[in-house]
Amino acid sequence: MCATCGCGDDGSAVITVVPHHRSHEHEHDHDHDHPHRHDGDAGDHVHGHGPGEHVHLAPTETITLEQKVLAKNDALAQAVRRRLAEQAILAINLTSSPGSGKTTLLERTLRDLAATSIAVIEGDQETMLDGERIRATGRPVVQVNTGAGCHLDAAMMDTALTALAPAPGTLLFIENVGNLVCPALFDLGEHAKVVVISVTEGTDKPLKYPHMFAAASLVLVNKMDLLPYVDFDVERCREYANSIHPGIDVLTVSATTGMGLDRWYEWLFEQTSALLSDLEEGLRRE
Repeated sequence: MCATCGCGDDGSAVITVVPHHRSHEHEHDHDHDHPHRHDGDAGDHVHGHGPGEHVHLAPTETITLEQKVLAKNDALAQAVRRRLAEQAILAINLTSSPGSGKTTLLERTLRDLAATSIAVIEGDQETMLDGERIRATGRPVVQVNTGAGCHLDAAMMDTALTALAPAPGTLLFIENVGNLVCPALFDLGEHAKVVVISVTEGTDKPLKYPHMFAAASLVLVNKMDLLPYVDFDVERCREYANSIHPGIDVLTVSATTGMGLDRWYEWLFEQTSALLSDLEEGLRRE
């Protein structure tokens, strides 16, 4: 268990390349140590698992451990970012709470952008369900099962990237574990975070989860086809998001009907163009 988010399991995550052929047999051959296992490099670490069990650590100990966890993650994330840049791969970290329609949105995106080279890293605590949904679109995908872990981290990203081996120039989507808290803190080496919310979740999501909206580059408000049937104020949600992250774009979409998706795709192409421009500028300076 780590002090940053409290998640943890037996110290491992399972990373699986989802086969392109139809099969229900999956070989789990890409295991690595989960960085949430702290074996002595961060001082005393006390686990509390039972109901009502209270563990008290001095605040300075907790802060030190959190800093070490995040510093280690950030250093690896920078290495991943350089690796992606060298291959002109645009990596988009999709985050959301469970039930926002994130996977449905991703499926629609993969099918609509048929001419674009796209690969996917799927993050879930358990099951191959989302990985199989992505495989059905014909795109290469790696499934990462985090066990009790509530987010992906840079070590998982690095290992999954090696297993996936996307071609240079690929658009890479990372579908993070459904959670609006910890994924905000853990850099994966991505180009940008995109947070997906839905009109069924409530207008005040940006105020309740400010760190995620502060870290995001774009907000997608999904399930707009259900707006007439729920109590959701789009303009107020936009105001809340901008109060947390001034100037952030908030796009309204429906993955079911296709409403607003053209603007989402335009944003992706703008990010790709910006990445290529940055790379070209870097080469000129060299």
